[in-house]
Amino acid sequence: MVLSCEATIHFDYPIVFTEHAFAADNSSLAKVIARAEPDRVHRVLVIMERAVAEAHPRLAVDIYAWAAANPRHIALAREVLIDEGGEVAKSSMVRPLKIAAELDAARMDRQSVVMIVGGGAFLDMVGFAAAITHRGVRVVRVPSTVLSQADSAVGVKNGINAFGKKNFLGTFAAPFAVVNDAALLGTLPPRDRVAGMAEAVKVALVRDGAFFEWITKKTRALAANDRSAVGELIERSAELHARHIATSGDPFELGSARPLDFGHWAAHKLESLSEYDVRHGEGVAIGIALDTYYSVEAGKLPRPALETVIHTLSALGLPLWHDRMEDPALLDGIREFQEHLGGDLTVTLLADLGRGYEAHALETSVVKSGIEWLKTRAR
Repeated sequence: MVLSCEATIHFDYPIVFTEHAFAADNSSLAKVIARAEPDRVHRVLVIMERAVAEAHPRLAVDIYAWAAANPRHIALAREVLIDEGGEVAKSSMVRPLKIAAELDAARMDRQSVVMIVGGGAFLDMVGFAAAITHRGVRVVRVPSTVLSQADSAVGVKNGINAFGKKNFLGTFAAPFAVVNDAALLGTLPPRDRVAGMAEAVKVALVRDGAFFEWITKKTRALAANDRSAVGELIERSAELHARHIATSGDPFELGSARPLDFGHWAAHKLESLSEYDVRHGEGVAIGIALDTYYSVEAGKLPRPALETVIHTLSALGLPLWHDRMEDPALLDGIREFQEHLGGDLTVTLLADLGRGYEAHALETSVVKSGIEWLKTRAR
């Protein structure tokens, strides 16, 4: 006998754009937490990245005041937890298990809320801990970087690095809500702020030519940290990423294609080869440049388009080169990318500025030629 089980899983979550989310008179956070069950008090455990706590020394105090101002909906499960972030937080199971132990000590259940305040790597690690606790505790993400607000916090993935591979261990788990607080970006170092813009360039190149054209026109304002320009870049990027998740038909990546990972096979490998001296966004920028070069050499993209992409990345202040690109192991990133997805190799390349296409082979000689070309351009 053969039984068949067919089920449709529906999930939805709000993505809120606000400023000073923890101000006592800002109701955004309380509303998204209470939206499903407005008549009960929700237990919330706030876990904050140490770098955010140091950059915003009054933030924990503001969180206590915010909870006190919303007693009908919010009860803090314990004091704010502060832990290390960055890629080091994702380097082993130690940190996620430590967080899981804290969730157990705080008696968090599947109706409780873990609120994560931090950058993309911190969101990944704590989100993984929450996803494996009780097979999934509700998570509200409050991303604190341009990259996480524009891309990673909006998605349905979390995880940690293992065995020398990026995000080898992890789960798919949709957040309960995402709250982008523009005030958290004010203390970002310029390098991190600019690095985060690479993901917006990426999604524009494969999904929205008009958005990419807007970025090319706004490079000076974006590089100078014009708040209006950066805010619009984040919102438009987050919208494109969310639209892909909602409409692609493959939100949990069961297939072998990941169009929004344009430039990522090289980025992920370069990050690990550099021992994470290369920021994720910086690696993505280099990967974009390399795969755009390949698109031209494959006869799919006009050469002037390559120059436009290179100029845009450079004008934003993003790198085009790192010395570890000369490591032969960089090419292992192609195989590892395929293994991560399963099935045939599928990478996204460019047919036009704003339109990607799926390729199922990368010629090593062309990739090496692109590396040499970027080395020359970066000098």
